[in-house]
Amino acid sequence: MEPAYGTESRNEYYAFELAQAARKLIEEVVPLKAGQNLVITADTASDWRAVRATAQAAYAMGATPTVVWYPTQDNPCQEPPPPVAHALAAADVWIEFAVAYILYSPAHEAAMAAGCRYLCLTGMDVDMMVRTIGQVNYAPMLEMATVLYELSQQATAIRMTSPAGTDLTVRIDKAGDPYWEPPPPDKGFSQMLGGQSGFASVLDSFEGTLVFDGTLWPPAEVGLLRSPVKLGIEKGIIQQIEGGQEARTFERWLASFNHPTMYRMDHVCYGFNPGVTRPTGRILEDERVFGCLQLGIGPSSLGAPSHTDGVVLSPSVWADDVQLESEGRYVHPELVRLCQEMGVSGY
Repeated sequence: MEPAYGTESRNEYYAFELAQAARKLIEEVVPLKAGQNLVITADTASDWRAVRATAQAAYAMGATPTVVWYPTQDNPCQEPPPPVAHALAAADVWIEFAVAYILYSPAHEAAMAAGCRYLCLTGMDVDMMVRTIGQVNYAPMLEMATVLYELSQQATAIRMTSPAGTDLTVRIDKAGDPYWEPPPPDKGFSQMLGGQSGFASVLDSFEGTLVFDGTLWPPAEVGLLRSPVKLGIEKGIIQQIEGGQEARTFERWLASFNHPTMYRMDHVCYGFNPGVTRPTGRILEDERVFGCLQLGIGPSSLGAPSHTDGVVLSPSVWADDVQLESEGRYVHPELVRLCQEMGVSGY
C-alpha cells in the first residue's frame, strides 16, 4: 500500500473504528455463532491488528477463535504447512488473512469437504477493513451482487470495453456459478469480501483484447500498475503480452510455471465496494474498486498451479444488448437504485 497519511502503520490508527468493523465482520458478514470454532489463518505479511481484532470480536460473542500464523509462501494457491491444513479441517468457520492465500489449494478443498465455511480476506489491513466492511451499508451491496449475477446469466454473451483498450467478449455458461448463488445449507462453502459479483464463463470463449490498467497480482513484483499490460486472447488462451517492464515481469512469471493452464482465462468479476475508490496494489480491495472489472487467469479447475488477477478501470459492459456499465458507472436502472441505497456519490 502507498500510505496516504503516514500514520496507517501505527497501532492507534483507526483503533476504535477497527473494533466496530471486526464486530460487523463477525456478526453480519460471516456470521459466526456462539460455540463455533473459528480458525483464523495469517502469514507473516498479514496485518496482525486486523487478525487480533477479529479474534477478539469472535471471543466476545462466545465463539472459540484459534489463530494460525505461518511463514509467507512464494505464490498463492500453494498447499500450506500440514498443521495449518489439519486445523482447517476441524474448523466450523475459517477466515483467511494470509497475503499468499491458500484458496483453491488442496487444504482449502479438504476444509470445504469437511463442512467448513470460508471467508477470503487476503491481505486485509486496518485501513481496508474499516473502509470495506465497517463503513459500508452491507445489505444493498449483497443485493447488488445477486442482481449483477442474474442480469449476466440471463445473457448469451458479455462484451467489455475500456478507455485503455480492452475489447473482449465471453459466452455465458448457463450451468451457473455456485460462488454467486445462495450457499448450501448443510455443506462447506467459500465466501468473498462484499462488493464483488460475477457470472459463469465458457472458458474457451474469451476473444479479443484485455488491458489491465489498475492492478495485476501476483507476481509480487507488479501489483499496482504504472503502465498498462495488454493481452491478446484467442479461444480463452493468452497469445500475446505487450507493454513495458511490468508486462515483461508478468510474462516471465507465467512462463516460470512451465504449465499451459497458466495462460488460460478463468473468470470475470464486477467490482462495486463503495469503500474502494482507487487501486492501492492490494488485490483484495482492488478487485472491488467501484465500477471496475477483475479478470482471473489460471483456472484451478483445469489444474493451474497458481492464479493471478488483474483489474480493468472504467469499463463499459453489455449483457447481450443490455448495457450494465458505461466507463465505470453503473447505468442499468436496478443497479442505479442499489447504488443510491448504498449512498454512492454521484448516484
